[in-house]
Amino acid sequence: MDNGRLIKFEAQADNMSGLTHLDAQGHARMVDVGGKSITAREATASATVHMLPQTLALIVAGGHKKGDVLAVARIAGIQAAKKCADLIPLCHPLMLTRVSVDFTIDESGHCIHIAATCALDGKTGVEMEALTAVSVAALTIYDMCKAVDKGMRIDNICLLEKKGGKSGHYVKQ
Repeated sequence: MDNGRLIKFEAQADNMSGLTHLDAQGHARMVDVGGKSITAREATASATVHMLPQTLALIVAGGHKKGDVLAVARIAGIQAAKKCADLIPLCHPLMLTRVSVDFTIDESGHCIHIAATCALDGKTGVEMEALTAVSVAALTIYDMCKAVDKGMRIDNICLLEKKGGKSGHYVKQ
């Protein structure tokens, strides 16, 4: 990186002092949570997979030749939450105490809404684990159904709620 670009990046980092994953020089770092208190923490995230009505009917009827799409997607989401630190570079490895992945079928909207909740007693939050769980569950639905519906769309991936920690309770408005 040339000097001009390096200086520009450092200046940008100084302007973004609220970003905890950058040090004073603008270098990526894992946040030190050593001094934090252990508290109960929980986060819920959501995503939506839109598809053709026939694809949704196939999933609901359990007639997909690859098997139970939602059961596989649930397991994939749980596994993803457990592997979050392996996937997202600066996440802490966590000892999750609970991961749930649930689906709501929306026949009129031709979609499946996914919600994942992760919990633990620890020093850092579980937002990334919940977001990773819904993302991978959605991708698994896509993967299992792409042969019959390549036009599926994944959207609305977001944090719905988080509890615990210094920043307190957050609920998406």
